[in-house]
Amino acid sequence: MTLLKLKQMPLLLSAVPKSEIRTQFAALCFRMVGNKPEILLITSRGSGRWILPKGWPASGRTPAAMALREAWEEAGVQGRAYDTCLGLYSYAKTIGPDRGLPCVALVYPVRVKSQTAHFPEAGQRRVKWFRPKKAAARVREPELAEIIRSFNPQRLGL
Repeated sequence: MTLLKLKQMPLLLSAVPKSEIRTQFAALCFRMVGNKPEILLITSRGSGRWILPKGWPASGRTPAAMALREAWEEAGVQGRAYDTCLGLYSYAKTIGPDRGLPCVALVYPVRVKSQTAHFPEAGQRRVKWFRPKKAAARVREPELAEIIRSFNPQRLGL
């Protein structure tokens, strides 16, 4: 299998000690329509901006398994997560009106087999499918936009 070569953009972390930076695992949920991928984006509960489902590490679970779990909780996705990390991006998770927690999210592909309207965070988020170019234009983080824009499941053997 040939891995996709992504150019990692410099991380946009402020001058914060490494011990203050948190890690999350994100699900790049995709489906094939014809021979072209579509990417699932959700809105954040606070600001309503377009993001990927993502969550914190959990003991005894792989990063890909956590990404799949978050895709279920936040978007009603059932599918298969792959252990290939597509890249990472940085962002500030809002934890208060004037405070952000610096985070790095590692992105794992999730092939969507089905999606249900009844999931733990239904009613708290919008969920929408986009072609990669449009999905990349909707997210704020430049590294994430590049990961989405460059995503090619055939090249990864997915």
